[in-house]
Amino acid sequence: MRIGLVDIDGHHFPNLALMKISAWHKAQGDRVEFADPMFGCYDRVYMSKVFTFTADCPDIYHCEVIRGGTGFRDYATVLPEEVEHICPDYSLYGVREAYGFLTRGCPNRCPWCIVSHKEGAIRPASPLREFLGDKRQAVLLDNNVLASAWGLAQIEKIVRMDIRVDFNQGLDARRIARTPEIAALLARVKWIRFLRMAYDSRAMQDDVHKAIELLCKHGVPARKLFFYVLIRDDTEDALGRIRELKALGCQPFAQPYRDFEHEGKPSWEQWRLAYWCNRKPLFYSVDYEEYRKKRT
Repeated sequence: MRIGLVDIDGHHFPNLALMKISAWHKAQGDRVEFADPMFGCYDRVYMSKVFTFTADCPDIYHCEVIRGGTGFRDYATVLPEEVEHICPDYSLYGVREAYGFLTRGCPNRCPWCIVSHKEGAIRPASPLREFLGDKRQAVLLDNNVLASAWGLAQIEKIVRMDIRVDFNQGLDARRIARTPEIAALLARVKWIRFLRMAYDSRAMQDDVHKAIELLCKHGVPARKLFFYVLIRDDTEDALGRIRELKALGCQPFAQPYRDFEHEGKPSWEQWRLAYWCNRKPLFYSVDYEEYRKKRT
């Protein structure tokens, strides 16, 4: 078979599902490539879409087309077990790191997050060796690995294997703050760039500060602590959280909230705050009030 793949979101971040599909089809002897609507003639095309705000693919393929992903508001379709548990085809994107999930799901049920709707409660997904291949670095996409005993055991293995990692979706600062042993464990991990956490609301303030204190106590420099800062309709509060993190020497990254169910779009004020925060030369050279006056 000739298989075409369509990464609707673009190639800015490797699509894990497509890499697994590619690996499975190649193992069956099939030819796999990114689909070309002009010159390709395929037996089957897979389209994957992660984000709802990404425009749909307008291309027409005269063959079986399989669509999947959160971007299609499809929370139920999952890869078959034999595809889910195959080592991804990293040659598809030419990446140096492995990608995968140690755990799936999250127990927190935050009202702004779709993970609990899509994946349910926390549970084991895959051991690191299943998707590591020959890589010595791994980008891990877990949503709350610290809430899982299996996940913590896998982090212990990561330390023993001397693998450098990035928990791309962030770690739960509350669990770090309330369980000092977790902070000690994370301090033993080799991070690709940052140890990522989230500071989603003012209710997390004490836990965020405690997590920073514990991690620094165990030898993780504050500059290596990266925080996603959610901006909902509370831009002034989000600005306060960003300034707190800056004063503590940490790395804030602002994320304007999108309502996936109702296609809500961030306001101009949310985008403006995020732009200032995330452009670090601007962030470190101009205070937000001065920037806001110039951008009004």
